Amino acid sequence: MPKAVRFDSYGGVDVLKVVEVPMPEPGPGQVLVRVKATGINPGEAKIRQGLLHDRWPATFPSGQGSDLAGIVARTGPRVTAFAEGDEVIGFTDNRASQTEYALVEAGNLTARPAGVPWEAAGSLFVVGATAYAAVRAVALTAGDTVVVSGAAGGVGSVTVQLARRAGATVIGLAGPANHEWLAEQGVIPVSYGDGVADRIRQAAAKADAFIDTFGADYVELALDLGVEPSRVDTIVRFDAVQQYGVKFEGNAAGASAAVLAELAGLIAAGELEIPVAATFPLDQVRDAFRLLAGGHVHGKVVLLP
Repeated sequence: MPKAVRFDSYGGVDVLKVVEVPMPEPGPGQVLVRVKATGINPGEAKIRQGLLHDRWPATFPSGQGSDLAGIVARTGPRVTAFAEGDEVIGFTDNRASQTEYALVEAGNLTARPAGVPWEAAGSLFVVGATAYAAVRAVALTAGDTVVVSGAAGGVGSVTVQLARRAGATVIGLAGPANHEWLAEQGVIPVSYGDGVADRIRQAAAKADAFIDTFGADYVELALDLGVEPSRVDTIVRFDAVQQYGVKFEGNAAGASAAVLAELAGLIAAGELEIPVAATFPLDQVRDAFRLLAGGHVHGKVVLLP
């Protein structure tokens, strides 16, 4: 029997467990994927802690995870785009990717190009779709200057690269340990913390747009810098949308197999990097989330079932 991550109640990492589950059977339009890699994300921790209960409640026992990459094990009726043995990248909306075998809608899969490592493929969807939507939301064009908070994190590290591809000057807020990597991406690194507004003003004459991947008071910082609310996108601060009229466009706005295919193509061509901070076997899922919870993680934490 395959193993899967489960939790039976809201709580800290200690509620997470890996249990044996029945082998899923693909229905019409579904594909059974033998999962090779599956990324973990901060939103999953918030759901598991019950912090998003009003918006996205859990039903118990709950599975976990959206990101996945793997090999097609079986296909259900009416699936023509994929066959057994195909290598795929995809996502599930059913909190069910952190497992050895996942059921996925065929429309949520795309082929894995040969040049995309499993770890990057399996952690691409959430951060990739979120970054893609955020960059689109602030309408970057050549000549714009955009500030990105959490610039070396999972979403931030993809956002700064896509913003550079859009032709913008990118200021990335991050700790000193990540400044070298940001500079290698053509990003102007700026340390966060006291005095950050002055450091941003020293780095650029003006800020045209702001993408907040971190939360805290970065939306207010963006407005203080003179950025129009319509060109501020936050993926963390629900409250700021109503309060200030900023945008809240993230994963849902970029969630498609077409976006996945485009991003995977960029990785295969060497034009996009998905930094991987650490990998863990499935049965060490608690350790993986402990590392993520510590913050200051450069890139992705990935489970390898």
